[in-house]
This record gives sequence, structure tokens and C-alpha cells, in this order.
Amino acid sequence: MLHRTCLALAVSLGTVTAGAGTVPAAQAISQMSHISGISGTSSPAPQASAEAVIKDTAGRNIGSLRIDQQPDDKSRLAVAVRGLRPGYHGFHVHMKGVCDPRAIDPVTRSPFASAGAHFTIPPVKHTGHSGDLPNLLVAADGTGETTVVTDRFQVGQLFDADGSSIVVHALPDNHSNIPDRYRHPGGTGPDAETLKAGDSGGRVACGVITRK
Repeated sequence: MLHRTCLALAVSLGTVTAGAGTVPAAQAISQMSHISGISGTSSPAPQASAEAVIKDTAGRNIGSLRIDQQPDDKSRLAVAVRGLRPGYHGFHVHMKGVCDPRAIDPVTRSPFASAGAHFTIPPVKHTGHSGDLPNLLVAADGTGETTVVTDRFQVGQLFDADGSSIVVHALPDNHSNIPDRYRHPGGTGPDAETLKAGDSGGRVACGVITRK
């Protein structure tokens, strides 16, 4: 701090005393910057960020999401919600940036069908969808917060031609973790519905992801 203060004073005077004489301030700044590592060109490039306002089926603002691109090519998601049923909720990035509660899925009768399926980047590098995330835990007072870091997508990939959205589901996501000993009419293990959305039920809230 003292070093910077002296340098600022020198600039205001126009010259700096150096040994037996004086040197122009610009020359002194160049020399001192080299010694102290100060540089106007060494700052890292800013990382991309995105955000979303999460709304329920009545259009009420019930939370927010922020996504920050990390230098290691991972994405950090921070979400905060309120007014939700206590317990675990499936929580995913979806393929389309449209959150219309009037768009009802004809099969599941869930709102926000406009958001499309879970976000996926072909070819998928990991088991499951690129937009799959851990469950969101909501406390007894209806509030919940969580932070997730994922390497399954980068912020820029969320902004393709039709965008993307964040969706909160009514039930916990089992992430298709169904052992083969559990049988269903189609065979054993997870069935088609479980593989699609982890049995996380209807969509209760949605937010369009936008650039920040």
C-alpha cells in the first residue's frame, strides 16, 4: 500500500527522485510496475455468467438461479427458492428457454411442457442428461438453497437457438437408481418414465436462463 501511495504522489509531481537524480514519472511507473508485477494486461478474461428468475405456475417469483463459468471449464450453479413444499425436489436444466405454465404435457399433465426435455449435449459424456443436477432440498419453512458445480455443460452452451431453462419438479429425482431386482411390466430396473425424469413428478416452477 505504501508503495502505491508513493507512486501516486510521484505521478502528481511529474518526476521521481531516483538515486542521484530525477527521472520522468512515466519511466518510474514502468520500472516500478515491472518490479512489483503490476500490469494492465495480465488480468484474466472475464468468465461468462447466466441467471434465471424462477416462477411457479401462478407466475409468482419464487426464486433465482445464477450460473458462473469457472476457469477450469466447470459451471457453478447457485439457486435459492422459497414457498415450495418441504423435502427433496428434482432440479434440472431443460432444453428450451420457454416457461409457459399453460403448456400442459398431454401424457403427464404437467405444466411447463414448453421447457422441453432435460438439457443434453450430444454426444453425452456422462451417464444421464447434461442438465441433470442433484436434488434441491427445501426446509420446513419452504426455503431452499444449494450450490452445484458440474462439468457436463458450459454456460455458452445454454444459449443455442432455442435457449434453455431451469425447472423444479414436485418430487425427488431418483436419478434412475433402480436396481434390477425391482420389477415392472416392461422388465426389471428403471422403466422408460424413470429413465426420462427420474420419477420426479410434475413441474412446479420454471425459469428462463438468460445472459448476465
